[in-house]
Amino acid sequence: MVPQEVELAASARNVADLVRASAHRGPKHVALVDVTTANSVTWAELDAAVDAEAHRLVRAGVEPGDRVVVRMPTGPAFCVAVFGVLRAGGVVVPAGPGQPARELQRLVADSGARLLIGDGGGSDAEVLPEPTPEPTGEARAEEFAAIGSGEDLAVLGYTSGTSGSPRGAMLSHRALLANVEQCAALRPAPVTAGDRVLLALPLFHVYGLGPGLFQVAGAGATAVLLERFDPDQALTAIREHRVTTLVGVPPMYSAILAQPAERLREDLATVRLFTSGAAPLAPGVLDAVRGVVGLPVYEGYGLTETGPVLTSTLAGGTPKPGSVGRALPGVQVRLVDTDGRPLDLDEDEPGTGLVAAKGDNLFSGYWPDGAHGPDADGWFRTGDVGYLDEDGDLHLVDRAGDLIIVNGFNVYPHEVEQVVGELDGVAEAAAVGVPDERTGESVKVVLVRVEGSGLTEDEVREHCAARLAKFKVPTVVEFADALPHSPTGKLARARLRLPLS
Repeated sequence: MVPQEVELAASARNVADLVRASAHRGPKHVALVDVTTANSVTWAELDAAVDAEAHRLVRAGVEPGDRVVVRMPTGPAFCVAVFGVLRAGGVVVPAGPGQPARELQRLVADSGARLLIGDGGGSDAEVLPEPTPEPTGEARAEEFAAIGSGEDLAVLGYTSGTSGSPRGAMLSHRALLANVEQCAALRPAPVTAGDRVLLALPLFHVYGLGPGLFQVAGAGATAVLLERFDPDQALTAIREHRVTTLVGVPPMYSAILAQPAERLREDLATVRLFTSGAAPLAPGVLDAVRGVVGLPVYEGYGLTETGPVLTSTLAGGTPKPGSVGRALPGVQVRLVDTDGRPLDLDEDEPGTGLVAAKGDNLFSGYWPDGAHGPDADGWFRTGDVGYLDEDGDLHLVDRAGDLIIVNGFNVYPHEVEQVVGELDGVAEAAAVGVPDERTGESVKVVLVRVEGSGLTEDEVREHCAARLAKFKVPTVVEFADALPHSPTGKLARARLRLPLS
């Protein structure tokens, strides 16, 4: 028997159809809870608000295929705006509310957006105010038939740009709905109709948007929306709203674990499932969460370009430190060489290669002409380096673009970071390549010391020299108060290649 959540995702043609289907199935079931205001919206109310928003956008001149920037914090208004744009046939261009004006202007110019919903931030686009999540009067009766489906562009998600300028990944309705269906087919299901899901992620990021908001809409569940993550507020919200599922990122779990164990056991008593993505969990976090509350954290992996989820430890059923699991149902993952040829994995030692993926969830190439998308056979090289263990679970080593080449030898930053992390007094460490006249590149390590630690540069080098090949030993060691991360906790290595002074 096919689970109802999977059937709903498969029958939808436009991503906004997920809202309509949930409204028909459970009109009075709560769709969104705004933790900040304590207000809630049912699926019927949300569907009506999306209709009203679609009408508002059409009156503002939005035509099918027009790009519309949505720039608001996580909250019900953001959800209404996103689904309203999709239902009206527009293309959602998510933007962070704290994004610098210069970056916002570049995003508006590159996408060709003529309209922005929310905070205009000095951009050249026409600005519409935030929509209301609770329309009244005539707006409720104005049902809007969704425009756009299948290969029509739904979301233009700009990548983080860690290895260059951000590029817009073109995600169709087909790709986004396929990923909702693929995730819903996992067991245990990440989200069911009875779940109350804490979304403290930035919804303008594809991870918050897809596995977060779209997955909730596909299941007809309840999203508990927290504008920004704070461990104290999050735990209070989980307890008060009886949250059953957390869609998280590694920094969230680390911050939660810093709270007293007794409080965690009490506040997390209703939770059935912890999931994490966007960046690898730090060593020990998996065991620490299990030790405190008796539940594992299931890790996943994906990219903006893949809609976004490719793998999950839910697929194999067993969380494993350092692994991001197996491919979702309907997704294929393999390792290839730099020419795209599949690696021969019949050897005793696991081969390390570039991760390639195939599935209906893949993007349609980069904006505006679809360049560098999946190849003629449907495969897309992610730019990540990894290996498959004896169980077939994927382990990521590094981004291909983060590879450090010293005298022709490959150095994976993750390997250096693991060794540095073994030192007492290291809270976090990152390794990057810096230009070197003699060797082409050399290894630079930037680390954050535990408060009160007197760790020195020489101690770091000596520790590494005893455990790493000579060409992998850092030639530059710098200390910082904190390392730069993206909103979802991904390390921003590009900034670390510059001097900290």
